[in-house]
Amino acid sequence: MKLYEYSAHELSEMLREKKISSVELTKDILSRIDEVDGRVNAYLNVDPESSLKMAENADKLISSGEAVSRLAGIPIGIKDNISTKGVPTTCASKMLENYVPVFNATVVDKLSQAGGVILGKLNMDEFAMGSSTETSYFKTTKNPFDLSCVPGGSSGGSAAAVSCGEAVIALGSDTGGSIRQPASLCGVVGLKPTYGRVSRYGLVAFASSLDQIGSFGRNAKDVALLQDEISGHDPMDATCADRKYNSLYDNLSSDISGLRIGIPKEYFGKGIKPEVAESVMNAVNGLEKLGAKIVPISLPSTDYALSAYYIIACAEASSNLARFDGVKYGYRAKDCDGLVDMYERTRSEGFGREVKRRIMLGTFVLSSGYFDAYYKKAKLLQKRIQQEFTDAFKSVYAIITPTSPSEAFKIGDRISDPLAMYAADICTVTVNIAGLPGLSVPCGYSDSGLPYGMQIIGRKFDEQTILNIGYAHELDMGGYKRPVL
Repeated sequence: MKLYEYSAHELSEMLREKKISSVELTKDILSRIDEVDGRVNAYLNVDPESSLKMAENADKLISSGEAVSRLAGIPIGIKDNISTKGVPTTCASKMLENYVPVFNATVVDKLSQAGGVILGKLNMDEFAMGSSTETSYFKTTKNPFDLSCVPGGSSGGSAAAVSCGEAVIALGSDTGGSIRQPASLCGVVGLKPTYGRVSRYGLVAFASSLDQIGSFGRNAKDVALLQDEISGHDPMDATCADRKYNSLYDNLSSDISGLRIGIPKEYFGKGIKPEVAESVMNAVNGLEKLGAKIVPISLPSTDYALSAYYIIACAEASSNLARFDGVKYGYRAKDCDGLVDMYERTRSEGFGREVKRRIMLGTFVLSSGYFDAYYKKAKLLQKRIQQEFTDAFKSVYAIITPTSPSEAFKIGDRISDPLAMYAADICTVTVNIAGLPGLSVPCGYSDSGLPYGMQIIGRKFDEQTILNIGYAHELDMGGYKRPVL
């Protein structure tokens, strides 16, 4: 096996036992990027010189004999809406094409302090708005299982890179499914943690009450390893929970005997491809054989969740993206006739079609006369959805649904149909609305070999249970399948 084919926890052991060096591993991953990224388009920026320097420092740290993080020496990809000091952070937008931050996001500082090797910045939908990575200003990332298909979005670059060995693990962000949906479509594991578990300081905001940074890996162990390093309180983020966390990695267990798992009927009907539902239920049957107790439940407001999500998310995007006006940083239109013309032209030229669509939707629902009719009702529905999950979790410890209603679709099929594109998030948005943790794990493949994903939803701050279920499922079903590239 090539080094890029090993998972993060395996490589961590090999590094600490001095069987390989971080420099050797990093060179192997960089070689893999050279080999396949011209076809996959996962990266927007790669800095081999900086990566190898980090790898050298990691080797010194490991050789010192001191206790080191399990992440030390592991090459990691970073989604391009997470701030990296001295390295472009573009959000895949013309608006920030030349923006180079002067500070790191908290999660990047944590990875650096742990000895992680940052490879570069990964492609995404512009400002994290999209479900296919086709709205990127720079390039369209492709699905490693079928290069004619999308990898999902908005963290499509992160999912694709981990899937095909261009990164061992990666960071993404999830506002309505942007980690879990691409993880499902690319056949990897993706965790959206509880809102407030991970600092958002340095994450370029889309919808601040929904955004959360999370982890990609090839299996539950890898995701647990990465999640342990980035979790924790941060005084720079007022929404970050001040609590202690036990190690997810150290407490990972495949023993799920007696665990009550809810199956909501609303997620297995209209809009879900029958083959996807069948694949998820086959996995559920496997969990039942392992001793889990399967309980039918109902989440009746699910049918309205997508509408509520897009009202709330677009409203917050309208507010957050108002800062990109060409005055302090970012793109500025040339030869403008006064301040107002500069604002209008800068935003018209700097933002892509999907971003402008969402800003307009958000501005509309917040405007006088429409606030009560749309935004206020959406927030009331959010409370109702949160309460339905709270009630469900009184009788079950986790809830299982499909992650995506279908396998990966062809590039270009939905880009001109926003409603069809938005429907790709139908299974995932409720988790963000309720602030819950959600995990996507592979659970099967279509006749053409494209992956299906199973979503495991947990109680707030109970990432351990959903990772344990994912781990048990992997051991039962065989786990990660590598695409042929």
